[in-house]
Amino acid sequence: STGFVAPTPQTRAPASVASARHLGRETASAAPAEAAGKLAAFGAAFGAAFCTAAASMKRSRSPGAAMKATQDELKKQVGYKAVDDYVKSGTVIGLGTGSTAAFAVERVGEKLKNGELKDIIAIPTSIRTKEQAESLGIPLATLDTHSDLDVAIDGADEVDPGLNLVKGGGGALFREKIVEMCAKKFIVIVDESKICDGLGPGFPVPVEIVPFCHEHTMREIAKLPALVGCEPVLRLGDVANNKPDGDKPAVTDNGNYIVDLKFTTPIKDPVAAGEQLKATVGVVDHGLFTGMTTACIVAGS
Repeated sequence: STGFVAPTPQTRAPASVASARHLGRETASAAPAEAAGKLAAFGAAFGAAFCTAAASMKRSRSPGAAMKATQDELKKQVGYKAVDDYVKSGTVIGLGTGSTAAFAVERVGEKLKNGELKDIIAIPTSIRTKEQAESLGIPLATLDTHSDLDVAIDGADEVDPGLNLVKGGGGALFREKIVEMCAKKFIVIVDESKICDGLGPGFPVPVEIVPFCHEHTMREIAKLPALVGCEPVLRLGDVANNKPDGDKPAVTDNGNYIVDLKFTTPIKDPVAAGEQLKATVGVVDHGLFTGMTTACIVAGS
């Protein structure tokens, strides 16, 4: 199994032409021609190139520990590769939140300890990422003192062919977005299960809202034209899990609630959906990350 990089232009402005290229082990198999062609065609329309990896190793059919180990190994591969390829000494970096991003944080700590990296300053996107980074001896700061980042690395819950993302399954979407918007390069790391044809049906879109009159805000969200058909569901229990596991509203690091928007069909215009959400009074921010991705590294099994 290996990771592939789908680079986009270095600036975030759209480009007229973009081509996919593979950066990985020579022994890895190429992505299936049909899927690669489809993704590249969609990606070019957005000025981005996209390619998933399909390696020759067999999938484990047994559930449980064996499958989990395989999934964790894929996450580790892309997390480590992102740091190895994009993090240099003397830079300011953004550290993402989630099970995949945790491996990138781990790699930064490892390379600082062995001397491969020096003079790194990191901006964490959640309290739990901050705690992990501190345990690894990674020097930390905030955007208040360091708002010009060289690179940010984070996972995603869904990635469409235009490299638009759904993020926030772990409840840190606001802090992730404010940090990653400040980065010259935003590197997304996922396994192939996160690739989709359209955002929405495969993973609910999280929206962070203020607790005051939250039921009213949920009704207003459901009325938005670009979100027609969505079902807003208040997240209960653990904020880092979008499956109900408690009877009280989940609370973010910022003291807010999370509403998960469920869709049965893909969002037709993620940009318009994001703009309408952002303009809704009571909404802090949303999990649609559009036009932000510099490159996506995908691990396939």
